[in-house]
Amino acid sequence: MMDNTAQQKVQKFEEFVDKRLKPDLVHAVAERDKVFAQQKVFSDLRKNIEALQNNEVASLRTLVNLGSEVYVQADIPCTRSICVDIGLGFHVEFTWHEALEFIRIREARLASQVEEYTHLIASIKAQIKLVCEGIRELLQIPV
Repeated sequence: MMDNTAQQKVQKFEEFVDKRLKPDLVHAVAERDKVFAQQKVFSDLRKNIEALQNNEVASLRTLVNLGSEVYVQADIPCTRSICVDIGLGFHVEFTWHEALEFIRIREARLASQVEEYTHLIASIKAQIKLVCEGIRELLQIPV
């Protein structure tokens, strides 16, 4: 049987895991997933620009999503420049070369963010494991 002090410690450790560490872990994983989604957007954009360059596409007919899955056909008479969302609702007109350079820099930054979140996730998981090990020792449960 466990004394009251040990029971209180176990309860505090469990609360710390449930109310602090697990929500922090869920948040870190969600943020990393957002960065993964941004990486995909920029990767797709890079591939599309490279395809335009490689095929020397000067004009283009495409479908544009107006929202709510409503599309309209659009004619783009000159594809030599492209507007890129740089964040916070701002768009900048770039040449293909400028856009590819911006994307390269952005992809490097996103890769760095993924690495930071991955380290944070590993750290939180290690803290959870450490606290669970402490609970196991307090409860005197064999390994």
